[in-house]
Amino acid sequence: MPKKAITISGFLTYYGEDMDSIKTEVSVILPCLNEEEAIAICVRKIKEVFAREHLNGEIIVVDNGSTDRSAEIAKSEGAIVVLEPQRGYGSAYLRGLKEAQGKYFIMADSDNSYDFYDIPRFLNALKEGHELVMGSRFKGTMKEGAMSWSHRYIGNPILSGMCRLFFHTRLSDIHCGMRGFTRQAYEKMHLKTPGMEFATEMVFSALTYNLKIQEIPIDYHPRTGKSKLSPFFDAWRHVRFMLFYCPLWLYFIPGGIGLTLGTLLSLFLLKGPFLFMGRYWDIHLMIFASMLSILSYQVINIGVYAHTFGIRQGLLRYDKITVFFQRLFSLEKGLLLGGIVFLIGFGMIIAIIAEWFSAHFGALDRMRESIFAMTFLTIGLQTIFSSFFISLLFLERKQ
Repeated sequence: MPKKAITISGFLTYYGEDMDSIKTEVSVILPCLNEEEAIAICVRKIKEVFAREHLNGEIIVVDNGSTDRSAEIAKSEGAIVVLEPQRGYGSAYLRGLKEAQGKYFIMADSDNSYDFYDIPRFLNALKEGHELVMGSRFKGTMKEGAMSWSHRYIGNPILSGMCRLFFHTRLSDIHCGMRGFTRQAYEKMHLKTPGMEFATEMVFSALTYNLKIQEIPIDYHPRTGKSKLSPFFDAWRHVRFMLFYCPLWLYFIPGGIGLTLGTLLSLFLLKGPFLFMGRYWDIHLMIFASMLSILSYQVINIGVYAHTFGIRQGLLRYDKITVFFQRLFSLEKGLLLGGIVFLIGFGMIIAIIAEWFSAHFGALDRMRESIFAMTFLTIGLQTIFSSFFISLLFLERKQ
């Protein structure tokens, strides 16, 4: 005889079978820090969706150190309440995801700013084959008072724009707090960060592992209760994360621009001073150009170290540039290149000393050539020693 099912408060309960033995279809995870004004509303809405859509689901409220009645209220409304003592947006979600039993995960804030009646839209997109479904507040309806002017027109557009530029995505709202993803996608992403940068890490990991991403417009409402955000500090955490995981923009582009500019200025000034903006530019600018070239080249080297280390630690994945560099690079080639650059500078120094010797150590006007030669000497030595370090990073450890 088939088992019957009835819905109680939005959850499916089966006669003759323990609820825990039923495969949970969806887990909704809500981080919670002093949200006693909104948590009951959120849980009730989710239960209503479960009942209406006949979903076997669970609601996990992660108490992140509340000092009010949030946890008590959530439990009384039928949610599973777990405690995560380590403060942080990411810490709360990581704990909730660890506890979740569902095939699909939905995450959202517990301040009633997101419309939980959109849950079926997220689930439909996941069932269609998408692995990560992102809400977009900017493509949907932004209710009056839902987001401050600075966040709506400055903070979020800048951070989303940086993400699009750095990670080559078209997502319009990378910090939207309402998202859905499959259990398999969660296991692939290897999420780790404990703070607000968790939202950015999820996008980065999904892009890195080539997950199928869908963005859907959602409505965004004014939150209930007091905001816990620290605008400048939280924004910096996102920026810091993106720079850590994008060595191209942190190291290679600034280093390449500086090296090119410094080298061109040095070559131009090697001929002598030049007139620009009503004044002559000479030795002082050439010294600056030399230092810029050396510093920029060092930045590029650090970028190679950081990128290689990140790959070796599993934080970054191999890309076309890295594969090409690893195939092209060898210690011997690095030593040869560094040796050639060093010898060019050393040869120029020897020529200057020889000229000085032939003049019986008298007055010598070779300042420009000396600066240029010392720049080559320094970059050559940097290349030689960097080649040893890069080769060490590329070494495979035998099991």
